[in-house]
Amino acid sequence: MEPQVKKGFFRGLIEKISGAESIEAEQVPSETIAPDAAPLQPVAVQETAVKPSFFERLKSGLKKTKDGLVGRIDALVLGKKTIDADTLEELEEILITSDIGVKTTVELIRTLEQRLGRNELKDGEALRAALKEEIQNRLAAHHRPLAIGSQKPFVLLVIGVNGVGKTTTIGKLASRFSASGNKVLLAAADTFRAAAAEQLIAWGARSGVDVIRHKEGADPSAVVFDSCKAAVARGVDILIIDTAGRLHTKVNLMEEMKKIRRVVDREIPGAPHETLLVLDAATGQNAISQARLFKEAAGVTGLALTKLDGTAKGGIVVAVSHEFALPVRYIGVGESIEDLRDFDPQEFADALFQA
Repeated sequence: MEPQVKKGFFRGLIEKISGAESIEAEQVPSETIAPDAAPLQPVAVQETAVKPSFFERLKSGLKKTKDGLVGRIDALVLGKKTIDADTLEELEEILITSDIGVKTTVELIRTLEQRLGRNELKDGEALRAALKEEIQNRLAAHHRPLAIGSQKPFVLLVIGVNGVGKTTTIGKLASRFSASGNKVLLAAADTFRAAAAEQLIAWGARSGVDVIRHKEGADPSAVVFDSCKAAVARGVDILIIDTAGRLHTKVNLMEEMKKIRRVVDREIPGAPHETLLVLDAATGQNAISQARLFKEAAGVTGLALTKLDGTAKGGIVVAVSHEFALPVRYIGVGESIEDLRDFDPQEFADALFQA
């Protein structure tokens, strides 16, 4: 079955106005259809304000987490001349209720107790500095930025439940990769959610990227098969595959993911090269449950945490990375394309703990 390629909005509008008959996607080879040119932009008005640096935007995006986590820690420890077991017990409660997670919190407190026993935590400032260091160390232990490498096409399989910002994350990644000179192709393999393909196509149009799609309800593996064929034929650098986000049953999820992975590996040996799990940071402990299920079912190799600007419990970044020994590849701290950033453990810790 030949893949359907969505016509651009403006091309469709022109055809409607002119009364031209629409062309079925199956009748037109996808290789011949390029995304429509972006609409003309108004002349830019000279800006006098200085655009904030990414670090400043990161600090702003993490403000709720900073207030909810570090703000409470500061209220507990700053000004204390001595640190004792009671202080660490109160700190433990703050960490757990900030979604650092029980397992990670217990390890952090145990390490701080050892440092207290060595007389390293003489006051509140020392405790605060030690906690920042320990959190950063746990994030850095598994940190590895996504490396595209020499594989061509590089296949990025993106998974996650509905509503976490999965398709938006794919669109932002496509824009980023395309802007850096890569030829990108998107596969709309989430065929079960209404408007999923349309959302992906809108992002593709913004980034100048083609999208392979079938009709709603089609077999996702068929979309993946056609996308792999097209990626190889067109000399694509990066193929990004969107998948369904239904957590119906573990068995069905595993079987669907296994089938997709078999198809990808058969058409592009060694692929997928990255299986990126997108999690909504605002869901807290639900993100832990999702990470556990998807890691078992789909062989997750990296994480993207979205909506960090909307939650006071961004400690989930630490919990999910440390508990599952997975690298956080990207974090989202805003709506714009540039607000999806490569994750940097030191930068993250600095943005949280900096006054």
